[in-house]
Amino acid sequence: MEEKNRGKLIGVSIGPGDPELMTLKAVRAIESASVIATPRTKSGQMLAFDIAKQAVDMSSKTVLPIYFTMSRDPEVLKKAHEEAADKIEEYLKQGLDVAMLNLGDQSVFGTYCYVQDVIRDRGYETEMVAGVTSFCAIASLLGISLTDMNRPLIITPGNVTSEVIDNDGTKVIMKSGKKLEEVISLLKEKGLLARSAMVADAGLPSQKIYKSLEEYEEGDDLGYFATIIVK
Repeated sequence: MEEKNRGKLIGVSIGPGDPELMTLKAVRAIESASVIATPRTKSGQMLAFDIAKQAVDMSSKTVLPIYFTMSRDPEVLKKAHEEAADKIEEYLKQGLDVAMLNLGDQSVFGTYCYVQDVIRDRGYETEMVAGVTSFCAIASLLGISLTDMNRPLIITPGNVTSEVIDNDGTKVIMKSGKKLEEVISLLKEKGLLARSAMVADAGLPSQKIYKSLEEYEEGDDLGYFATIIVK
């Protein structure tokens, strides 16, 4: 098949939740694509799509829901990425560009990059559109700086270790939902609750802000997208 007859996969970062934080480039990339690939949960929720459609008219788009497993098993993950690539390739083979939506910025714990690797290996052109990261949006909500001239910024997933917390610099602990109680227990043990803030569901109607983790009460109903900043 000639390259000119193939579509392109475009990974579009749409920011953490507020559609006003979508970039002009993200909006234009979605507008230009014929097909919108969007993550969908088992319950049928398509959060990234619901955010993007507030900024872009999706009425003429073909919507391609893609289920991504939450498993950490490498073989299960690989199979899910291959299956997502199979669905996307059906449209790329027809010469249609596919925009795949990703919350925050896809280069930070984003599923898109795994699918992109598969699509690239199959000989298709790909592109990434940068977006506002959740932790930068959260820093703005909290009115704080993440760094200064002499301290590094450390970004880690929710299964953070004691050794990481002990490092110098600001720690960003992302997607803490399932590990939240463990993370808070660790920070309490180290006397860091007063120096730690948290925002859950940044930019969404369900947003919750804790300017200090001393405000957090065990059992507070928080979802997957809870991010902690330890200064």
